[in-house]
Amino acid sequence: MNEQVDGSSPPFGAADTVCPAVGAALQPTLDELSRPGRRASRIPHPPADALAGIPADQLRALPPALPEVDEPETVRHFVNLSHLNYAVDTGFYPLGSCTMKWNPKINEWAARLPGFADLHPLVPDALAQGTLELLWDLERWLCEISGMRAVTLQPAAGAQGELTGILMVRAYHRSRGDTERSEIIVPDSSHGTNPATASMAGYRTITVRSDARGGVDLDALRAVLGPRTAALMLTNPSTLGLFEERVCEIVDAVHEAGGLAYMDGANMNAILGKFRPGDAGFDVMHVNVHKTFSTPHGGGGPGAGPVAVGEKLLPFLPSPRVLRGDDGTFRLERPGERPASIGRVRSYVGSTGVLVRAYAYLLAHGGSGLEEVSEDAVLAANYLRHRLRGTYEIPYDRVCKHEFVASAANLKREAGVRTLDVAKRLIDHGHHPPTIYFPLIVEEALLIEPTETESLETLDDFAGAMEAIAAEAHVNPEALHSAPHTAPVRRLDEATAARQPDLHWRPMTGAQMPCLD
Repeated sequence: MNEQVDGSSPPFGAADTVCPAVGAALQPTLDELSRPGRRASRIPHPPADALAGIPADQLRALPPALPEVDEPETVRHFVNLSHLNYAVDTGFYPLGSCTMKWNPKINEWAARLPGFADLHPLVPDALAQGTLELLWDLERWLCEISGMRAVTLQPAAGAQGELTGILMVRAYHRSRGDTERSEIIVPDSSHGTNPATASMAGYRTITVRSDARGGVDLDALRAVLGPRTAALMLTNPSTLGLFEERVCEIVDAVHEAGGLAYMDGANMNAILGKFRPGDAGFDVMHVNVHKTFSTPHGGGGPGAGPVAVGEKLLPFLPSPRVLRGDDGTFRLERPGERPASIGRVRSYVGSTGVLVRAYAYLLAHGGSGLEEVSEDAVLAANYLRHRLRGTYEIPYDRVCKHEFVASAANLKREAGVRTLDVAKRLIDHGHHPPTIYFPLIVEEALLIEPTETESLETLDDFAGAMEAIAAEAHVNPEALHSAPHTAPVRRLDEATAARQPDLHWRPMTGAQMPCLD
């Protein structure tokens, strides 16, 4: 536990052991460590004419301004930097809507097998039979899990999967001469990428509100459906962590208006083996295999967002797909073999290394194991929701799925403490903050997703930290306003950093220093 012996929170300004990998200030940069003449290696006896073969106009007038650092200092510098990183390998990562579950190391072993890792992407099909068979199997498994007809593995992540799906929706309507459909309906509890995707594909976004129970307001939906409706993009479970109770009615209403139903599958970790979107009538969906099937997705990638489709959209899937011949061999589609295809959305066949990891995860769990994954994820989320009821506001008092929304609106009213303050103080307790201020429809939102891979002790430690912070807000709010106190830097001006990014490094002096003591 991160509490003191007497049960209190870490003291205001204390540099205690909750963040042991960092000191009181950031370490020097390589430029600051540089000393003239230091080096990590030496070229013995370079020939006098070593540069003679380089054209004169390509030669530097002066040597490059690189830091001069020896090998021990270089290695220590980067190892120390790595210790500043917070990752799922070092601690709990309750980012709602992100599914930062543990990544089994056997998946890494599988992806590093030479037959996968060393395969050239342009190798002839005959020399890539193992990889092609794996991809073909993965497509079949994703079809079974989703209840869909076919899958493309190309998209690089969920957002590109969304765009792929909506481009297929557009191709479908155009193929039927139905060119007046210019609107995509997006609930207010959807992922923020949904309206962005609709705009990128040339559609106008129509937002529908949530009802009192956190589901799509069916009357509001029916009021905006019509001949201009191209599709509905529904996140299910939603970003409120709630399953759409009237999902079949929603899909039927969209189909009656001539539109297609798209399901954002980013939250599929909650419904494996419990709900198949294809069985509910969805026409297209993406699956974030880097979330649901446990492949690393921190630091900006790589990701993978396969897209599954029903019968209507099958002809429009991106090419090339993996095909299996009558003789049992595998090949990629030839150019022009499927004329209605929307074409490539990603180079080669997608992020193959990520797909190998997802394959290993699926193979290790099997059908019953995947169902248990969802059961445990839902159990963990509801356990934390129950622990925090009364301490934080819970806007929708329903059984949640894999995540739930808490709100610090009560702390804002009573103590002037906001969600950002709670998140920053959590760092002092040794926890990564959850997703904050999302979904936008909840005031002072904290979106918490524990996943299925964390122990009861970890969940209790996180809940205890959240409770301690709420109590501290009433007696010492300044400790929250100025948090974190044990991180390598203190509270930063994040709004200015986002609006006026400074991408050029220079030594900081005086008031610019982030760690004023």
